[in-house]
Amino acid sequence: MRKNRVAKGKRGEFKRSFGKIMQCLCSGEQLRAADKMVPSSESFTIDDYASEIFSRAREIAKKPDTGNIEEAESSLRESGCLNYEEARALLGRYEYQKGNVEAALHVFEGIDISTVTPKIKSTLGRRGDRRRRSFQNFAGPPMSIHAVSLLLEAIFLKSKSLQALGRFKEAAESCKVILDIVESSLPEGLPENFGAECKLQETLTKAVELLPELWKLADCPTEAILSYRQALLHTWNLDTETTARIQKEFAIFLLYSGGEASPPNLRFQMDGSFVPKNNLEEAILLFMILLRKVSLRRIEWDPSILDHLSFALSVSGDSRALANQVEELLPGIINRKERYYMLALCYYGAGDDLVALDLLKKLFSSGDDPNHTPALLMASKICGENQNLEEEGVHFARRALESLDGRCDKLESTANYLLGVSLSVQSKLAITDSERVSRQSEALQVLETAGKMTRMRDPLILYHLSLENAEQRKLDAALSYAKNMLKLEGGSNVKGWLLLARVLSAQRRFVDAETIIDAALEQTGKWDQGQLLRTKAKLRIAQGHLNSAIETYSQLLAILQVQNKSLGSGKKLSKGGRRSSRSLELEIWHDLAYIYIRLSQWRDAEICLSKSKSVSSYSAIRWHATGRF
Repeated sequence: MRKNRVAKGKRGEFKRSFGKIMQCLCSGEQLRAADKMVPSSESFTIDDYASEIFSRAREIAKKPDTGNIEEAESSLRESGCLNYEEARALLGRYEYQKGNVEAALHVFEGIDISTVTPKIKSTLGRRGDRRRRSFQNFAGPPMSIHAVSLLLEAIFLKSKSLQALGRFKEAAESCKVILDIVESSLPEGLPENFGAECKLQETLTKAVELLPELWKLADCPTEAILSYRQALLHTWNLDTETTARIQKEFAIFLLYSGGEASPPNLRFQMDGSFVPKNNLEEAILLFMILLRKVSLRRIEWDPSILDHLSFALSVSGDSRALANQVEELLPGIINRKERYYMLALCYYGAGDDLVALDLLKKLFSSGDDPNHTPALLMASKICGENQNLEEEGVHFARRALESLDGRCDKLESTANYLLGVSLSVQSKLAITDSERVSRQSEALQVLETAGKMTRMRDPLILYHLSLENAEQRKLDAALSYAKNMLKLEGGSNVKGWLLLARVLSAQRRFVDAETIIDAALEQTGKWDQGQLLRTKAKLRIAQGHLNSAIETYSQLLAILQVQNKSLGSGKKLSKGGRRSSRSLELEIWHDLAYIYIRLSQWRDAEICLSKSKSVSSYSAIRWHATGRF
């Protein structure tokens, strides 16, 4: 009996304590009237009362058996200042701030959102429509803006509580309620300084940024993309930095998520404006917008934006567009050395080798870093691919070796490999035999050095070792290197199959070479079979099977025709792809012309040569074939 009296006394003390707090609060009607009549800077808000309630509640919660949420909520309601939902929102916030996530979620779940949603929408709609508010009757909104702010914050904190408990999908659905309520109440977007006198704008900003992350955690990529678009297309009065963060995270998600979303359905679109057709285009557009904001100094420079954009444009095969973006960056955003090197990479990827080389030379002459090793290696690679620049290629590779001075085996092996390639090209242009033999010997020596430094595990070095040995008629060594290269690559590179078949052909093992080509054709896509089929046709010619060779060439021409139609529909080839396709077609017509000349089918040979002329007006081989008539 005594124990029950003590418990009742404590409960009474709890209610009396809250009652004293409530005496300083005005009634619900007074609060709403104050919200309409008193300027926001001078008016009392629920948050003002919350601090006092929390301080008293902390004292009460320390006492045994008195920190009961249900009793606190009952006391708040009995005071007449807050209704059921507002009282629970306030107490739930208090529990969340204390770190009692489960207790906070229990309180928030007691709020009937469907009941208060119409009132929230009506209040937001009235405050958003200032003209209507001025000319209509003086009936106030069903809720104060502070109460709306409190309830929306409660929904947001409920989402955060669910997130902390690992219930990501429920958290996303709860967070989405906030945005749906505001968007339906204010379809034209939030007016300027809307909700500035309370935490409404802060809550909205946090909810807009949180929702896509929750959908990603819930493994719902489609919903995540839709929420990102909702965040960016609706007017939420977000600050520039927040908008930029959302744009960056959205672009990264589009770029790396692995899924493909439907294109955005824009309600307001100007004629002729660009609408992205897939994830990659949408990501590139967002990154370009971010770079423009950097150039306009609206946001701080973030190097990762350029890194992600570089990857996106490299995947799309449009490195020239990346060069344009780098050139538009204001001086000082990235240093001159980095700008020259990045632009050189862009133009090299776009096929403008000489422009890339000029940029690298500017880098060397600028004085910032005349021995910039990656730039020296790149310059040597460009020169090694151009027969007229082989001497510069040797020079750049030697400079790279001198600058490295044994500090990095990986880069040193690359420099030796590039030196060997340039020396090999230089040997083909030598005037005297002694000079040619000297260059070939040195090329083979530095390539073997590069191979030893990589323990013969680099397919590219093995390829050039095999090629150089084959050109020097060391066919057994060439065959060994070609087999090792093919094994390392697992048959994934067409060039490896071709080299092995050609070395076998040089040994006059035509049947074995044709078997290698057939194996390669089985593992290669149609678009990559051009040189394989041409080599197969040449092997059949070498064996005297001319009609079979004609059939192979006809098959290859059919593939090229389909490929050209695909290019006409807007698809892109990689660097040099279109040029190599036209070159291959030209070679096929010349090969067919020679076959028909051997068969004395003059009319067919003449047709082949006319086809060759339509591809390229100038060709020394065509004039040679014409002279064979």
